[in-house]
Amino acid sequence: MANARQTGSTDPRLRPIGVFDSGIGGLTVVRALTEKLPHENIVYFGDTARVPYGPKSPEVVREYAADDIKVLLHHDVKMIVVACNTVSAVALDVVQRLARVPVIGVIVPGAEAAARVTKKKRIGVIGTYATINSNSYTNALRQVDDDVETFPQPCPLFVPLAEEGWIDHPVTHLVAREYIFPLTLQKIDTLILGCTHYPVLRKAIADVVGPSVMLVDSGAATAGEVVRVLADKDLLNPSKQQPNLQFFVSDIPAKFTEVGERFLGHTLGRVRKVAFD
Repeated sequence: MANARQTGSTDPRLRPIGVFDSGIGGLTVVRALTEKLPHENIVYFGDTARVPYGPKSPEVVREYAADDIKVLLHHDVKMIVVACNTVSAVALDVVQRLARVPVIGVIVPGAEAAARVTKKKRIGVIGTYATINSNSYTNALRQVDDDVETFPQPCPLFVPLAEEGWIDHPVTHLVAREYIFPLTLQKIDTLILGCTHYPVLRKAIADVVGPSVMLVDSGAATAGEVVRVLADKDLLNPSKQQPNLQFFVSDIPAKFTEVGERFLGHTLGRVRKVAFD
């Protein structure tokens, strides 16, 4: 590993929350976490050398997930948040087996949030090919409410559009309509943004579905679950000091910094490159 191991605090509550994603999108989860937990220390890792995970096989994603959590465990984290929908869909068990700390993915919190707000029990789900093909949101929603009908739709072009910063670009609106308009014909009243990149394109998505459809950000829902679990395990950071936010990537820190500030909503500071063991 490129960085020396950090020594853990004698008080486990002061240890950081670890968050990882295939790249930049997970910063929307970090943004939600810092809004709900402004004093928590956070270590973020984005596997920018191997992004995207969405088109890759489940076997490869599981291998990558095992590598990713090693980076976070190196920093003595008290919890791991899997901010990648693809990993949450096909490799959450890998993370849970290896982590030795509480693990939270984005699928179940997103599904539970959608089930709470839907009135018609007709829920659309958009995500990467891997997330959609795994049926993970459909299965999670059925666990919450057997009566819910789900309408999944892969939207692979949303990731590069978000990373290019084409938030209000005519091409983005065209692509959004192509992907999502068929879902509106299914009379959905709720749409799960099943990829952490998608909240960046929220306006374009909302323009297609209209004001009658509730958009559910799985990342924001996950932040709420993090608060609950930390409180339940007495791991909430009692400090009122400025938190230490650290960002690591597997490649191209400069590009991550440039694009990442759009996702996080403020400057990242130093972004460091690490190598896998």
